[in-house]
Amino acid sequence: MQRVSLIILCIFHVSVTFGQVGGQRSYEFMNIPYNPRVVGMGGLNVSTPYEDVNLVISNPALSSDSLSGMVSFNYLSYLADINVLSTVYQHDLGKSGHWFMGVNHVSYGNFESFDDTGISLGEFDAGETFVTVGRGHQLDNFSLGASLKLINSSIAGFNSTALAMDLGGAFIHPKGNFTAGLVFKNIGFVLSDYSESQNSQLPFDVQLGASLKPKHMPFRFTFTAYNLYKGDIAFFDPNSADQEEEPGTFDKVMRHFVVATELLLSKNVNFRLGYNHLIRQELKLEDKAAGAGLSFGLMFRIKAFEFAYSRGGYHAAGGSNSFSVTANTNLFLKRRNF
Repeated sequence: MQRVSLIILCIFHVSVTFGQVGGQRSYEFMNIPYNPRVVGMGGLNVSTPYEDVNLVISNPALSSDSLSGMVSFNYLSYLADINVLSTVYQHDLGKSGHWFMGVNHVSYGNFESFDDTGISLGEFDAGETFVTVGRGHQLDNFSLGASLKLINSSIAGFNSTALAMDLGGAFIHPKGNFTAGLVFKNIGFVLSDYSESQNSQLPFDVQLGASLKPKHMPFRFTFTAYNLYKGDIAFFDPNSADQEEEPGTFDKVMRHFVVATELLLSKNVNFRLGYNHLIRQELKLEDKAAGAGLSFGLMFRIKAFEFAYSRGGYHAAGGSNSFSVTANTNLFLKRRNF
């Protein structure tokens, strides 16, 4: 019984710490922002075009020919000693278009198991992985994309698999100073569940975003709305002994938004700053926010390589740190089209 309780707690912990609608769905690990650009911009980005191969995981419509040959390796040091490793690569297959592939693995570490009498049964590990394959297609100023994800969750011998799809679209202004993106995430079904009595649900979401770079300004502003399939996502318990006030209308609306800005010093240097209102409201301390919901990061390029780091603020107890190395293989490997 204690073993099962620990498993449930582990799954619930991941969903709540990201500030999503926690405890209602399985496979919430897919919502953890893992690459520095997304982490540094508040945890979500579905509209920044053609600059980062990692963003094809956020919105497959952001895939383009300019990203072919790009490969990225990411590491995220998350809360509670949770570690996330991921990689993304895009390749030009000639007449078949440009395709991308990604792998994301979350390791929760090792836990000690006990029976009902408190006798140790040894250790068990827990981890979750998804593999994605997709492509994008450009139509003048519009781009469409789709990706298929195979999901596996393994926690203390309990296993579950699922199949999901992301469908995205994007509008890119001809001058490149405005982009809008829309994505329907995690449309799919469970192939096998943890147990016969379990009824796991995929973390479906609808996300809409826009990125704007004003002319003659070294800034790009990004606004992303999420959880659009559900109106009120604010948690409020009227029977709570703390007698907290019910969130107002403006607060409830803002919990759907992430705002971010990038300081574009040059093509090779980039600073990022983001704010996630939902995370701030749900994870701040009673008397102070302690950086909850705020994130920042930087990126710099040296020839064929790009290095990035970001920190995401969740709680006074800690945050996440994300690192990535991205390489343009076209600059040092002979490119082949199939």
